[in-house]
Amino acid sequence: MDFRNCLYKIAECLVSDELAALKFLCLDHIAHKKQEPINDALVLFEVLQEKGLLEEGNLSFLKELLFLIKRLDLLANFLNSSKEEMVRELQVLDKAQVSPYRVMLFQLSEDVSTMELKSFKFFLNKEIPKCKLNDDNSSLLDIFVEMEKRLLLTENNLDILKLICEQVNKSLLEKIEGYENSSRERRMSLEARTDSPVSFLDGESHFRMQEMWDSLQEQCSHSQVSDRIYQMKSKPRGYCLIFNNNDFSKARKDIPKLHKMKDRKGTNYDEEALTETFKELHFEVVPYRDCTASKIHDVLGSYQSMDHKNKDCFVCCILSHGDKGIIYGTDGKEASIYELTSYFTGSKCPSLAGKPKIFFIQACQGDNYQKAVLVETDLEEKDSFLDVDSSQKNYIPDEADFLLGMATVKNCVSYRDPTQGTWYIQSLCQSLRERCPQGDDILSILTGVNYDVSNKDDRKNMGKQMPQPTFTLRKKLFFPPN
Repeated sequence: MDFRNCLYKIAECLVSDELAALKFLCLDHIAHKKQEPINDALVLFEVLQEKGLLEEGNLSFLKELLFLIKRLDLLANFLNSSKEEMVRELQVLDKAQVSPYRVMLFQLSEDVSTMELKSFKFFLNKEIPKCKLNDDNSSLLDIFVEMEKRLLLTENNLDILKLICEQVNKSLLEKIEGYENSSRERRMSLEARTDSPVSFLDGESHFRMQEMWDSLQEQCSHSQVSDRIYQMKSKPRGYCLIFNNNDFSKARKDIPKLHKMKDRKGTNYDEEALTETFKELHFEVVPYRDCTASKIHDVLGSYQSMDHKNKDCFVCCILSHGDKGIIYGTDGKEASIYELTSYFTGSKCPSLAGKPKIFFIQACQGDNYQKAVLVETDLEEKDSFLDVDSSQKNYIPDEADFLLGMATVKNCVSYRDPTQGTWYIQSLCQSLRERCPQGDDILSILTGVNYDVSNKDDRKNMGKQMPQPTFTLRKKLFFPPN
């Protein structure tokens, strides 16, 4: 049968519950946000084709999906396959494209009765908005998606799910434990393989929901909730300040040695990306443009004196020219990075004590090129298509709970495209938007940013850029999307 006609016939045979099941099984390949507008199986098939998961000569993923939702008739009538063939195929190590974790959750949803579903909703009523739970059409798959969004459920953290299943139906708990045992066996089979997947998250780090334990404490034995991740429940999470310095004409006029310090074309793209990203992560974004060094100090001083007791975090982004250990105000005067971060120590800002203080600084730390990037430096003029933002003493206080993300390492330049923004900030924002909903912690995300930026190059100067995070964080730091 013609490929597209085949897909059309299959889509016609699928009802809404089956489409929902297919979408859930595809979550490891298609993010929930991209799935939201999909309300037709044909649209899902189009997205799978875009991802390279469904092609005329490669129907294995579609076969697997239909097998999992038990549409063996569609397998036989349209894809010339059978239950026996699929069982043999999926027994081959790493042949399956749907993760065992997601298959296990789907099978749990198939085994849950209407009354048991109500019990799930009851136990989660403090963790998931009532509008999500009170919808009569919401299935257990919908509940699982909401739990994953809030990091209550991940492949490596099944503790809360097990806790609920133990109360609702012990046979469900047995299925989860069976999955865990088979997963351990599988890991042992794969441990010698170099391409085995690496998880950035450990289950212990997600034990963060005290209310969950509170709601179950009368029915379950008491357990100690892990304190190994920072609380991130407040809305807004906290303030995100963005200092965006572009116009350095005053510096060029008043300080002769800075006469070649150019305006930072393209920096507004960075401000837009940061604003969009941190609004999505539920921060109150406050922009400050073209600030002198003293103005930056004044603003940070005012936030130091604020009461942050109802906030869980503080973020400050500085986009400017810089040098070793300093950033420049638009007046050409220097501001020490260490002094800027020190406004928020526990003794100076008690309402942020024990909470993460995050600084992202897009500025050079010197004027050297990392060998191995068409450029201008933010210290001297060069003919090129890209600009560089030419900061190391200790940049952050010695006390805990600070994170500083620098665009580049000591003594080196960083790069800015006047038509797109800086390599570092653009990669950072894209990574945060994509990976926070997946449950990745901030240090794992910044490691990915390092990899992304380090793979870029400036062909003219044969230069590279390597960002550098410095931190005194004591716990895992996540930004749940909800």
